[in-house]
Amino acid sequence: MITDSLSDRKNSICKVQPRHYFFRPESPKELPIKSSPQIDSHNLAEALGFLGFLRYYLKDIPSIGSIANDRQASSKMLQYKYAIQAGFAVPESCYTNRKENIVHLASRYRQLLFKSIENDDIWDEDNMQDYVFYAQKVSSETVLTAPDEAFSQTVSFAQNYVEKEFELRVSVVGNKIFACRINSQAMSDDTGKTDWRQGYDYGLEQEAFDLPKEISDKCQEYLRLMGLNFGCFDFIVTPAGEYVFLECNPNGQWLWVELATGLKISEAIADFLMNFG
Repeated sequence: MITDSLSDRKNSICKVQPRHYFFRPESPKELPIKSSPQIDSHNLAEALGFLGFLRYYLKDIPSIGSIANDRQASSKMLQYKYAIQAGFAVPESCYTNRKENIVHLASRYRQLLFKSIENDDIWDEDNMQDYVFYAQKVSSETVLTAPDEAFSQTVSFAQNYVEKEFELRVSVVGNKIFACRINSQAMSDDTGKTDWRQGYDYGLEQEAFDLPKEISDKCQEYLRLMGLNFGCFDFIVTPAGEYVFLECNPNGQWLWVELATGLKISEAIADFLMNFG
């Protein structure tokens, strides 16, 4: 329960300078005592509104996971804007609910990749089952013959498919950078070669990787443009050796990288929070 006034809270914050690890807060979903649906909806909306505004009030507190900027930094559109400004190569992207726009993109490439914009899973409460929408590679010919309603029901996110030599997960904590090579194309089974998250049961190999300084510098510039001090980048490295930016999760998971590679990401997070400012 929050009982102190905002003025007292502000004074307290200024005195003790707390640090926070701000990781994917849940929206309010339950109430201790239920009323009418209208009142319950209002109370939940008020609680959600308070938490949203609280982010901006606390935005100057040192944190891993930006209290104020995480939400906007999750926008794929904004990510590609700043990735280009930082100097990264990026796939050509299309967001649309019109088939003709997808067809126009498909006319220039042999294969497209369809990805989720934000909501990449459905939870089936009845069967207690999580259905994940993994990235899907589709031939351009298939797009041409698909019905209009395959695209008109929601906004599709499509890109040209980029051939891979391997993939990278790059975790940046302040000025420390940890790169993990994901050998998604080395598996004997095709599962995981398009979306490496499907490859865990098929011998997916991961190892520490020495990231070129040029790419490290661009990662730092990207975070500066976004107003972040932490981010988990995903890259494709092509057979020609080009580094292609896919996305940067401003509050991504990193422990699996540490467990797979031994990279000391947790120590870097602890050091950052202890020594910030």
